[in-house]
Amino acid sequence: MGKIPSENIEQVAAANDIVEVIGAYFPLKRAGANFKALCPFHQEKTPSFHVSSQRQTFHCFGCGVGGSVFRFVMEYEHVDFPSAVRKLAARVGIPVIEERGGGDEDRQHEARRTLLKLHAEAAEWFHENLLKKEFAEPARAYLKERGVDRQVAKNWQLGFAPEAWDAFLNWARERGYPRSQLLQSGLVKLRDEDRPESEVYDRFRGRIMFPICNDVGEVIAFSGRLLQSDVEAAKYLNSPETPLFRKGNVLFGLHKTKRGLIEAKCAIVCEGQLDLISLFEAGITNVVAPQGTAFTESQARLLKRFVDEVVLCFDADEAGNKAAERSLDALLQNDLIIRVAEMPAGEDPDSIVRREGKEEFVKRIAAARDFFDYWIEREAAAADLNSLGAKMQLARRMAETVSRVHDSFMRGEVLSRVSSRLGVPASDLETLLSKQPRDRSPGTKRKESEPVVVPSHDIAILCLLALRDEAARNFLLEQNWREVLAQTPGAEFLARILEADLRVEDAASLNAFMATLSPQEEGLVSAWLMQKMPPNASVVVEDWWKGLRQAALRRQLEVAENRMRLSELSTGDVVNLQKQILDLRQQLHDLSQFSSARTGDT
Repeated sequence: MGKIPSENIEQVAAANDIVEVIGAYFPLKRAGANFKALCPFHQEKTPSFHVSSQRQTFHCFGCGVGGSVFRFVMEYEHVDFPSAVRKLAARVGIPVIEERGGGDEDRQHEARRTLLKLHAEAAEWFHENLLKKEFAEPARAYLKERGVDRQVAKNWQLGFAPEAWDAFLNWARERGYPRSQLLQSGLVKLRDEDRPESEVYDRFRGRIMFPICNDVGEVIAFSGRLLQSDVEAAKYLNSPETPLFRKGNVLFGLHKTKRGLIEAKCAIVCEGQLDLISLFEAGITNVVAPQGTAFTESQARLLKRFVDEVVLCFDADEAGNKAAERSLDALLQNDLIIRVAEMPAGEDPDSIVRREGKEEFVKRIAAARDFFDYWIEREAAAADLNSLGAKMQLARRMAETVSRVHDSFMRGEVLSRVSSRLGVPASDLETLLSKQPRDRSPGTKRKESEPVVVPSHDIAILCLLALRDEAARNFLLEQNWREVLAQTPGAEFLARILEADLRVEDAASLNAFMATLSPQEEGLVSAWLMQKMPPNASVVVEDWWKGLRQAALRRQLEVAENRMRLSELSTGDVVNLQKQILDLRQQLHDLSQFSSARTGDT
């Protein structure tokens, strides 16, 4: 992706009124010049979430989250900055310009754009086949039997790939897609993988097609399901790895279900696409499906952006049990609470929700067992606990699994349960646990963002004035501010505000500036923008600046006087230092003569 120029960002910000944008997500109530609501980012009973129409910013005085309209969309939709800009630009019909570095980057961008176009058009072609073609009648009958009617098929753009070896290939060639792009998409494949010049044919044939989308809804791959069991073919066939699609990085359905995940703070995880579709259409919207049966680290990290807890709904067979266990590592790496909803033998979420309905399925989820209770019971039931050797083997296996739990409280709790179930002293299990590597993959641990250093009160006052008052900002810019701030600890943020090409009366310019900040810095700025301004800003800024300059001069004077005490100074060094000390003392005297009384808190 290229860089979006600041002018384009300002244009998008200016066209999106923050009150209208946030008001489209949940109701806002007017409170004087501002608007208020219960904060969507933390639990509260009294509204502390404020939106300023004048400044085009929001701030929650409860949890500290705040910033521009872009920050709101990023936090609420859980998307990155470019995605937020594109979403808001699409809302008002403004094209997004992305500057790219050079020829290679241009080619990569164009190749990605073409692949996305091919996948979007292919999805539409498969979909038209399912809805209208006579050869897709068996697929329609199968879906109807599974409770998927025409409207649900439209909602998820389900499709059908004909049985022919070259139906898709011929359609794509007619639309002008060359062989190289079709091979890169993975929608066709070589007849002989060892001979790049060999003929190509359709990868998906005689299958119901499920478009796989990224989290902003773009089709990036497909999963095809056979209508009937075939011992020579896999029931499900996914697109191969491509420039668009990395199987281990994608969760099926996330583009539709992420709002439900955020609201529930819990993800119901099922194996198949039909399971997810059936649950979603029944009104259970906090659901995802990995591309396969076990979670990868990337998928778990993606899920952690939305939820704190997962409920695994894998099939009640050995493969489902193994899938749940294989998911454990990745989920624990991201400190997710894990529960297991056991499915009856021969059943899956799709069949249960269609037979029993939404309410009964929700009850099953509510009754889901803690993963470790389920796991301990299952492992212990499969072992001969009367055999010392079998018990020790099981204890070692369990200690190895427990060692993956990062949270020390949870690890102690699980150890206690294992000890109780196996009849093994907790101290012996602790000994086994100490032999296990605690961090099996340190490179994959999440990095917490560093907290922002809150400026001191005098710096914060000048930051507020530089952001809010044009005359105050101009006064500061006319001073030797770079030299003074370089001598002032903790003044880096004020320097960034003064360096920015910022028009303080222009809310879009403020939004563009905030787009360059970290979430914590943006929260600081949004809080300052919500504060009341002093009535005499031009006087206040002069007084606080003089105080800052005096402090910087005193620090310089102290350094110079300390250097004078050094014994190894030359005569020239002594003379220069004496001149510097006299000059600094004179500057301090002049400032004290003309300085106004310092203001109190604003």
